[in-house]
Amino acid sequence: MPGHHISDQQVFLFMTHRRQHTQAVAAAKAGISERSARRIENDPQLPSQKKKERHWRTRADPLEPFWPRVEELLQIDGIIAVTVFETLQDEFGEDAVPDAIRRTLERRIARWRALHGGEKEIFFPQHHEPGRQGLSDFTVCDSLKVTVAGETLAYRLYHFRLAASGWEHAAVVLGGESFAALSEHLQDALWKLGGAPAEHRSDSLSAAYKNLDADAQRDFTRSYDELCRHYGMLATRNNRGEAHENGSIEGPHGHLKRRLDQALRRRGSRDFVSIEAWREFVDAQVARQNRRHAARVDAERRVLKALPARRTTDFAMVTVDVTRNGTVGIDRVILHHPLRIASAYTYPRRKSMSASVRLVEPALASSSHSISASPRFLS
Repeated sequence: MPGHHISDQQVFLFMTHRRQHTQAVAAAKAGISERSARRIENDPQLPSQKKKERHWRTRADPLEPFWPRVEELLQIDGIIAVTVFETLQDEFGEDAVPDAIRRTLERRIARWRALHGGEKEIFFPQHHEPGRQGLSDFTVCDSLKVTVAGETLAYRLYHFRLAASGWEHAAVVLGGESFAALSEHLQDALWKLGGAPAEHRSDSLSAAYKNLDADAQRDFTRSYDELCRHYGMLATRNNRGEAHENGSIEGPHGHLKRRLDQALRRRGSRDFVSIEAWREFVDAQVARQNRRHAARVDAERRVLKALPARRTTDFAMVTVDVTRNGTVGIDRVILHHPLRIASAYTYPRRKSMSASVRLVEPALASSSHSISASPRFLS
């Protein structure tokens, strides 16, 4: 048509019809003139191949004021585009660096990195029904190399996540996997969320079963089922050794640890003055991510089950031998134990010694001196 550029599609259409029709008929079917048809037959190069590359901008570059800082940040090993964007917002303000330029920044960084190589991640989208499933798992975070007062911290992260909206909760666990840790932090997550999903899925919890006899394993399973039943959730597990069956939490483990790693890189130090400081740091990063999903989380909250009137058991009762020195060993922590007391309730963050049903001797086990994996003494 007069006044319009010929497109690649019109050229393809003309060449297709030209096999069976005359030049005039093929040109008419492609919507071009006979003169254009003759020019195409003389020079079959596509219009897009003839178009000269433009080397000038048609509008102001929104990243120009910040690009030197972006290149400086890209020198940090392992930093990702989202972290660069958040850093720019922190340093220059959200008015100067609005959310609208985030995709522009990501494309510009991708082109910059294309000159230096690098691989892209592959994502497979999944659909989850809101309110249907929540997932829990423990994950080792040795790769973060976090220290407390200069000492290596031996810990795991408990990680809960709603499959549909992506709302998550993470907690630092100093001991290994156990029912007490699962119960406490799962309930913390549900009460913080304000509701319970229809199903709770975990892995096989093989680490928690380790070194338990058959009776103790049955007690663990029964306690876990009762915990889920208290909140009206169906308790499900994936098969042992089949982590992909819990993919909606296994994958986010990596995302969570990568966000923490990026935040630690921005912080400039991986050492914390106390365990509580590290816990607060984790909470802040998780809360920041949850705010990004606020609309989806609010929509899913409306279909969650109501919480019961109160929490249920979040401790494990153990019987231990008292040495002649008046000490006991619980969860690899050596406690000074008054000889008159006969039992101890084990909580993930504390130990409470009791006789009968009355609490007589609380003993906190989360001090900064009990952070290593080796046996510890606490008076």
